[in-house]
Amino acid sequence: MSQLRAGIVVTGTEVLTGRITDRNGPWVSERLAEAGVEVAHILVVGDRPDDLDAALRFMAAEGMDLIVTSGGLGPTADDLTAEMVASFAGRELVLDEQVEEKIAAILRGFARRFNFDPEAVREANRKQAMIPAGSIPLDPVGTAPGLVVPADGRLVVVLPGPPRELQPMWPAALATEPVRELLGRASPLHGYTLRMFGVPESEIAKSLREMEAGGVALPEVEITTCLRRGEIEIDVRYRDEAAATAEAVRAGLAERHARHLFSLDGETIDAQVARLLQGRRLGLAESCSGGLLAARITDLPGASAYLAGGVVAYSNEAKAELLGVDPGLIETKGAVSAEVAEAMATGALQRFEADVAVAITGIAGPDGGSEEKPVGYVCFHARLADGTSIARDPVIPGGRADIRERSALVGMHLLRILLSGEEAPL
Repeated sequence: MSQLRAGIVVTGTEVLTGRITDRNGPWVSERLAEAGVEVAHILVVGDRPDDLDAALRFMAAEGMDLIVTSGGLGPTADDLTAEMVASFAGRELVLDEQVEEKIAAILRGFARRFNFDPEAVREANRKQAMIPAGSIPLDPVGTAPGLVVPADGRLVVVLPGPPRELQPMWPAALATEPVRELLGRASPLHGYTLRMFGVPESEIAKSLREMEAGGVALPEVEITTCLRRGEIEIDVRYRDEAAATAEAVRAGLAERHARHLFSLDGETIDAQVARLLQGRRLGLAESCSGGLLAARITDLPGASAYLAGGVVAYSNEAKAELLGVDPGLIETKGAVSAEVAEAMATGALQRFEADVAVAITGIAGPDGGSEEKPVGYVCFHARLADGTSIARDPVIPGGRADIRERSALVGMHLLRILLSGEEAPL
C-alpha cells in the first residue's frame, strides 16, 4: 500500500483575519489521519478567486492525492469554491435539478417563517445547485451541498464552512465510491500520545538523541513534541512496519522520564483527576487563580458528584472570614505564604466537609512582587482529611494570564499526585 497525501484548503476572509478560529482544518486532519492519510498542508485563503485557485494548484504541484476544502459554498457572490474547483478540475458547472429541489425544500420553510423574497430565494437556490459536471453531490446539512470532484487523477472533496454542517457531512463523503477507492489504497496510520509535566522539551530532545544513538530508528516514526498549556505532549505516529520502533520510543521515554510521565495513552490530567475523585468530596480555596481551578474541575460532566464547592478568597478579609485563616498568620507570614496556603486548605476541608482540598495563593502580577516573593510566586497546598498533604511554592514564569492558568494546572497535578500516592515531580 502507498502513503496517500492530502492537503486542506480552508476558505474565508473571516478565518484569514482571525475573526473566526479555524476548527475545520485540524478536525479534518485528524479524520484523515485515522484513515491512514498523511496530511501535508493546511492552507487558509481569503474569499478571492485568484487565491483559491493558487491554493488548489499548489496542492496539485505538491502531489496531493486528496484535497479537502471547507467554506465558500453559500449563496452570496463571494462564495466561489464550487466555481473555482470546477475550473481547477477542468469541468463545466451544470445545474443539478435534484440538488436544486433538495435545497428548495429547505429554503421554502425559511421563506415562509421569515417572509423572504421568493425570487431571491430561488436565485440563491440555483447558485448553490450549480455543480461541476461529473461530480458527486453530498446532501446538504444546512443549505449548502458538498461535492466529491475527480480532478486529473486526484480527488477534491468540497465541504461547507460551518463545523455543524461539515462534520455531519464527512461520513457521506467517505461513503462515496471515489473516496472509498482512494482510501482503500492507504496503509493504516497508528499513533499514541504521551503526556508529561514538570520536564522541559530540551530533556525530551536529549532522550530521543540518546535513543537514536542507541540504535532506535527514529526516522521510521513521526514524533511531535509540543508544550501545550504547561504540559509536554509527545505525539508518535507510525505505520505497521514501524510498530516495533514506536514501542521502543514509548518504552524509552517512559523509562527515562518516569517521574514526569503521567499519561501513556493520551488521557488528560482532567480525566485522571475526575476518575481519582470518584467517591470523594473536594473543596477548593483559590486566591490568585480566581476560580480557574474550579472552572477546570467542572469542565467535565459529572463534577457535581465530587466537587462540594470552592471559595475565591481574594482579599485577606475573605481568607479570614470564609476560610477561617488567622488574621495574625496573614500579618506575620503574608497572604502569599506556605503557612497561609495550608490554613486555606484546612479551612476548605472544614467549610465543605471535604475529603480532599486544594489551596492556591500567589502573586499573578504585573505588580505586587518583591525580591523575596517575585511576581509568579505561588503557594499550593493539597491536603487530605487525614492530614496527608503536598505543598509547593514555585515561581511560575510568564505574564498574568500564564501564571493564573498554570496555577490551576499545578493544582490539578497536585490533586493527581496526592490521590494516587505518586512521587511528586514538582
